[in-house]
This record gives sequence, structure tokens and C-alpha cells, in this order.
Amino acid sequence: MTTQRQSMIIIGAGMGGLSTGSYAQMNGYKSVILELHDIPGGCCTSWERRDYIFDWCISWLLGSGTGNGMNQIWQELGALDDKEIRDFEIFNSVIDEELGEVHFYADPDKLEAHLLSISPADKKLIKQFCDGIREFVKMIDAYPFLVPVGIMSRWQKLKMMWPFIKKFNLIRKSMATLMSDFAAKFSHPLLQKAFNVIFYEQHPSFPLLPFYFNLACAAKKNAGVPEGGSLGLAQSMEARYKKLGGDIIYNTRVHKILVEDNKAIGVELSDGQKMYADIVISACDGTDVVKNMLDGQYSSSVLDKLYDELRETDGQMFPGYVSVFLGVNKDYTHQPHCRTHLLDQQDLVHCPGMTHPGINVQVRNVHYPHIAPEGKSVLYITYFSTYEPWAELNNFQETTATKRHHTRVKRSVQYRLAKKTLGEFIIDKLSTHFEGLKEHIEYIDIATPLTQVRYTRNSKGTVLAWQPFLESGESLEDEINANGTTGLPGLSNFYMAGHWVTTGGLIRAAATGRHVLHFVCRDDDKPFQAWIGENSLHQPQSYSEQKQHVA
Repeated sequence: MTTQRQSMIIIGAGMGGLSTGSYAQMNGYKSVILELHDIPGGCCTSWERRDYIFDWCISWLLGSGTGNGMNQIWQELGALDDKEIRDFEIFNSVIDEELGEVHFYADPDKLEAHLLSISPADKKLIKQFCDGIREFVKMIDAYPFLVPVGIMSRWQKLKMMWPFIKKFNLIRKSMATLMSDFAAKFSHPLLQKAFNVIFYEQHPSFPLLPFYFNLACAAKKNAGVPEGGSLGLAQSMEARYKKLGGDIIYNTRVHKILVEDNKAIGVELSDGQKMYADIVISACDGTDVVKNMLDGQYSSSVLDKLYDELRETDGQMFPGYVSVFLGVNKDYTHQPHCRTHLLDQQDLVHCPGMTHPGINVQVRNVHYPHIAPEGKSVLYITYFSTYEPWAELNNFQETTATKRHHTRVKRSVQYRLAKKTLGEFIIDKLSTHFEGLKEHIEYIDIATPLTQVRYTRNSKGTVLAWQPFLESGESLEDEINANGTTGLPGLSNFYMAGHWVTTGGLIRAAATGRHVLHFVCRDDDKPFQAWIGENSLHQPQSYSEQKQHVA
């Protein structure tokens, strides 16, 4: 390929698409983002209901603190411009009605003391876990995010791995030990249950490593929440992209990716309009891209297994969420900001799609005060949910295409009744913990995996695509490393970004935009460049110096 490629179409204005757009502009490409919705952000969003803002996404943001590659990406993308970061003392609390309550403090010293007060007999395991967090705190700033491994030289890979060599045994053991197995070793039944839901819900496939990493980030004040919330983060990224010269066209659905001589040449929209560009990058639902937009013509044995077999296998994809928002005319900001309530098995009948008996409850306006008027509160109640039970309740009716493709659609009576029953159950369960809850509720809003499909067209309402530490996530990583790019075999001028080419949360989706432009620049034989904008509150050096930085 040559440097003659100049124009770029990006499908989707979520974290991956916005990131790809900004890095494309920084590297001299003329890009346009096509977005289904009328606002940016994808799953990183919020919406208004009466006096309230219901923030659906960020509970903690990796990379919120300075001095690491994750934060550098957010700064380059303008995501944290002019934003205060609010950190928290307790990552999550876990409540069992019979066994009691445990608090997972962000500070490992406080956490160790608290856990020992609950179960002195588990001293050895408690110390092992807290020591693991302390060791990971030392590694956070060295963790590689800026350059894709597939593009590194041997020397770069060795340099990347060097800070972790001394911690090899800790990393190896934390990868080899499932949290479910580790938790089962505790003698205290509350700790046995609580450790499994540190991340709000159970993640059966997760080893210790992500728990160490995320809690270490919280301890290092690198996992706070940004002022303005989820949509505010996306809007700041949109502003950065537009300031760099990019353009976004909203309420626009891509129907097909146009191909000529095995080269992507543009897209066809749902209204039949065609748009052309030198490069096409998808940052949207992977199933839709591979199977529909490209008619399944460009694949491999690994991709076929991912999209034909593992997509249909329980647990290989992240589930969706059921989210219950309560706008309450009462101040609950004195309550813990986040806690997981463990439920009984019989409670599952009230909660369609629930994968384990538990709900996470956040007093959302503790750290997002802008979402509720003074003296009022927003409660945000969530649980992981499979797609099929909700789809069955809705008689498997597909969303009908409209001019605004994400707008409300008519649902079945059974679906609406199930949401009503769920809301009543949740309110009853929480009334003993939130005084006056029933009498002061002003608004209830419930989102299900079907809502996520409507908003983002994410397959089965998944929030994070492929599960890490399982065959799907491992196969994806092998495929990307084998191809050397985030594209599809046999198709040139096409690349992929976003959650469907990575595993993990918002920072990983955003990092794919930086990574894919590394590959684009490599293919065009030009150096990659990126810099931090002028409005950043935490510039490590002057703007003029940053602009010359090539990473």
C-alpha cells in the first residue's frame, strides 16, 4: 500500500469509533463517522427522565489517574478535558441478609484490616489477596496500552515485558487461579460469597488477575468516575474529534460494506445511498459486520467458530444488563454508594434472564451529583441478564427500522408485565434498606438486553462482546495476532475497532482506535503520531512538545 489513501469511513460513534476518528485526524486522514443514534457514545450513555438523568455506563473508569498509558489515551482523546475525577473509598460492598456485610475498600491496608475483623481465621488468604493488590499497584504505570503487540519488534516486546519479569510468579499464579476457586478456600461463608461479586456480579471465568488489576487501579486513584458521567465523557471525545476536523453523521445506519476486487471502497446506507472512501473501519457490532454487511464472504476458521459456534454457546459472550432506575424524591447520599445484595434462589423467578441471584445497587448521584436535583436521588439497580428470556417475552419480535433507528418500539404485553413485576420486586427488596423508598419514587425506568439491541444493535444485547479468559476471547486474540491487523482475511482497505476486537471495558475499546491507526499508518508507510489537546487538565508537558511526540 502507499500513502495515497486519504479518506476514511468509520461505522459507529461509540468509544472505538470516536477514538479511531480522532487518531485518524491526527495522522492526516479525512474521516467521517456514521452513527445509528443521534448522540455519541454507544453503550457509554445516559438519558433524561423528568428531573433526573439516568447514567447507564461508567461505574469506574480505568485510566482516570495520571502517569500511565490508559490515562494518556483518554487525554489524547479529550475524554477528561476540564473534568474533575471523583474517587471512592469503597469499591463495592456485599450484603447477605443472614451472614452480614463486607466492604471492599480501595485501600488494601484498610481492606486487610476489615476482612480480618470479619474472619481472623482466614488471615493467610486475606494477606495473600491484599499483598497481590499491593504488588499490582507497583505495575499499573508500566502496563502497556499504547502500541498493539502485533506491531512491536522483538526488542519492543522485551522492553514491554521487562517491568513484569520480577513479578512473573505472581502474574502466573493470578492467571492460573480462578476467583471462584480462591473464594471457596475461605472458612467464613460470607467471604466465600462476597469475593465472587467484588465486580458487582459474578464472573465465573475470571481468574484473580483482573481483580488484582482493577482494585490496584482503585487503590492508585486510577479508577474513579469523571465529572459529567458517561454521556459527558462521550461528548468530550466527540468535541475533540470535531476540533481535529472530523465529521459525524447521526441517524444513519450502514446496510452493506461495498467491496470491489476484494477491496473495501465504501458503504451502502439503509436508504440506498452510497458513500465511498479509501478506507472503511467498523467500530460496531461484529456479528452484523461479518455476517450481514459483508455477507460472510471474508472469514477464517477462527472467525467462523467465533460467530457461528461460540456466539451461540452459553457464557462465551458477555451477557447484557437489566437496569432499573429509580428517581426518588429523597436524599440517600448518606448511604453507601455501591453494594451488591445477594438474593435467594427463589428470587430468580422475578428476574428474567438473571444469571446468578444478586443485584447491584448504586446511589448513583453520590459521585454524579448532576443527575438528580438537590435533596433527591437516583438509584441504579443492575444484574447480568441473558437475552433469550426477554426476547421470548417479546415473542422474538425484531426492532422495525425507522428514520431514527434507535427510537422506542412497541413491546408485547408479556414483556411489559415482566418489567412491571421486576420493578415491584426490586422496590420491595430495597425498602428495608432505603427508608421511605416506596412513598417517594417519582420515576421508574427499566432497560433490558432488548433495549441495548435497539440502542446499539449489539448482538444479543451484550455490553462487552467476547468473554476474556475463555475460548472466545483467546481465539480472538490468536486471530488478531495471526493476521497482524484488526481486519478480515482477504479484504484490504478494511479494519475493525471497538469491543469486538478486544476483551475488557471502555479503555480497551478506546485503545483499539489508537491501535488500528498504528496498523493503517504502517500499511501506508507513514509514522504514527498522537498528541494531547490544549484543554487537558493534566498535560505532562507543553502542548507544543506533545504535538511532536510520536509513539
